[in-house]
Amino acid sequence: MSMNNYHYNLGLLFYQTTANQAEKTALRYPDGTTYSYDQLNALSNRLARLLLESNIKAGDVIAIFNQKSVYGYSLMLACIKTGIIYTNLDNTSPLARIEKIVDTCKPTALFFDEAASDETTLNLNHKQIPITFLRSEKLLQQVDTLSKNNLAETANVHGAQPCYIMFTSGSTGFPKGAVMSHNNVLNFIQWGQTAFSVTHADVFTNVNPIYFDNSVFDFYTSLFCGATLVPISHEIAKDAKQLVQAINQSGCTIWFSVPSLLVYLLTTRALSSNDFASIKRIAFGGEGFPKNKLKELFRLFGNRITLYNVYGPTECTCICSSYVISEKDFENMNELAPLGFMSPNFGYEILPQNDANTEYGELALLGPCVGLGYYNDAERTSTSFVQNKKVQYHQVMYRTGDLVERAANGYLNFRGRSDNQIKHMGYRIELEEIEAAFSSLSYINEVGVVYEKISAELGQIKAFVNLNSDSKEVKDITEDVKKILPPYMVPRKIVVMPLLPKNANGKIDRKQLLTAK
Repeated sequence: MSMNNYHYNLGLLFYQTTANQAEKTALRYPDGTTYSYDQLNALSNRLARLLLESNIKAGDVIAIFNQKSVYGYSLMLACIKTGIIYTNLDNTSPLARIEKIVDTCKPTALFFDEAASDETTLNLNHKQIPITFLRSEKLLQQVDTLSKNNLAETANVHGAQPCYIMFTSGSTGFPKGAVMSHNNVLNFIQWGQTAFSVTHADVFTNVNPIYFDNSVFDFYTSLFCGATLVPISHEIAKDAKQLVQAINQSGCTIWFSVPSLLVYLLTTRALSSNDFASIKRIAFGGEGFPKNKLKELFRLFGNRITLYNVYGPTECTCICSSYVISEKDFENMNELAPLGFMSPNFGYEILPQNDANTEYGELALLGPCVGLGYYNDAERTSTSFVQNKKVQYHQVMYRTGDLVERAANGYLNFRGRSDNQIKHMGYRIELEEIEAAFSSLSYINEVGVVYEKISAELGQIKAFVNLNSDSKEVKDITEDVKKILPPYMVPRKIVVMPLLPKNANGKIDRKQLLTAK
């Protein structure tokens, strides 16, 4: 991306990138299949025509059950070019959760990147939302007849319009849909290109699920800067040896994932110092990286790969700070790596927990990467996106709920959460959403869910329940909960209790639950 060109929306930026890199490989799949920028641009234009001819217009929402095919990526680009808002959904999520998301964002159409189960389509069909299968022969024949030329409609999309909705865990049992604008993402792309010195020669990994906010970095920082993106399927990502082999053979230069995935590769001994030969930068974020495992990764690659600890919420375009790991970070093995300094064009306030220490408190973010709020959820938007009371003009800041402490050198250090939101396996999870799932089961009277820290970096979700039926065992409860919650939210341990402990206010005492067996 040339910094000398002014682009006021993402579609115009992608057209410019394609004009400069038409024959360059945009997508390179592990099986050797490749698509150039010109091919990706042409297919996305045809899909955009399909959307427009289906009477889907700017400001409408479509939901994509995206499996990282060229059609899935092209449909995202088609939305970007037309001002249509996309949201990528997880086809493996329980139907109950998918329905909550669909009811919240009310998509005009549903797109499946591959054939869905009869159960999924049957349960969504009753909502009377048109369903399209992207790889069906009928659709592909129709798409081939549509224009592949640039879209005049792109020029009508302004920077403040929504680009995508990213759903995260919600405390009421309903997922929250963070809305990000074209301006938000344009700022993010420019930061990413500068921070990671991205060139057209770079090859990005896309190991992150496309419905997870880490994928925003993969998709936008690669395809809007003229680099190559290597989509990694879920099947490959869950097999340590296959994953490392795919990265090695694809010549990837930039990796970004949650620490858990890197820990998995280290624990299974899938990584050696000879692997990741082309990788120049490894970034990780979404949760704390266990220091002993981070040290192991640094010993393997620290002499030739730069390691970045990044931090940021979904609601603020995913990354707001980055910190380069060095040998000195292992002098103290009891603390997580710092968050470092705030990224350029971000501002922040620390909202103190008490007057005694103004350097410690909840982090509130400011700047052009702060999103537009939660889709169709004014109440939770007004709680998290608030006026900065320190200024005498309108300035919105996002309250992260993360507790930080500012060190003497200006670095920010993560100190925990101010509410019941946790970070587990790289996902932000509201414990109340898990409790809501248990409460929906007719045989459960009460439930309390806690997050038990195993170390400074690791923890496990535990649920304590009181039942009104003697016929249910823990294994039955687990199976029922798996039908409601995605796997990463299912408690590792479920304990049945005759009574749950209460505090003086009559509420479930979670502090006691943390010490219960």
